[in-house]
Amino acid sequence: MRLAGPLRIMALVITVAVTWIVVSILLSGLGFPWIQQLFASQENSVTAEPRARKYKCGLPQPCPEEHLAFRVVSGAANVIGPKICLEDRMLMSSVKDNVGRGLNIALVNDVNDLLKFIRPLHEGTLVFVASYDDPATKMNEETRKLFSDLGSKNVKDLAFRDSWVFVGAKGVQNKSPFEQHMKNSKHTNKYEGWPEALEMEGCIPRRPAAS
Repeated sequence: MRLAGPLRIMALVITVAVTWIVVSILLSGLGFPWIQQLFASQENSVTAEPRARKYKCGLPQPCPEEHLAFRVVSGAANVIGPKICLEDRMLMSSVKDNVGRGLNIALVNDVNDLLKFIRPLHEGTLVFVASYDDPATKMNEETRKLFSDLGSKNVKDLAFRDSWVFVGAKGVQNKSPFEQHMKNSKHTNKYEGWPEALEMEGCIPRRPAAS
């Protein structure tokens, strides 16, 4: 019973103090500007920062003018299919159901079909290649030479279940800078019997317009 009086006084003081704080905030911050700053800082802290803008094919930076954005991803083992993206258009993927084991150039797996597909290419035509499972078993010397002529420096060494991604062009004079190759090795394989998937992205010059 002796504490009833002090408790009532304390409750009154707290009530008055809280009322004054609220009124001060409502009346343009009289007396406690730091409280408004605190609320403002809390509001800012929970505001999500804008995510880094992704450009065509998910590239972190836009390509220069007269260049094409691309991303080529090889298949992972014999489970996850490859992907080929050009200018924000997914040309090939498992989702599109247009990939298969071997070399994926518009879903060409048979070596005879592959030769028929590559031989008539016009000068300057870009060729995007992504391996899946085994790119090399059906390759013959003519096939390897055709890819070498397109700018590949690794096709001659391509072997059973290697991972390979490549972008070349008909009529190039030098070897393409857009190529990755990983050997199938039991000592370094990420998957049982297969190396890890390869991913390559970048900007490649557009084919010059015919004059």
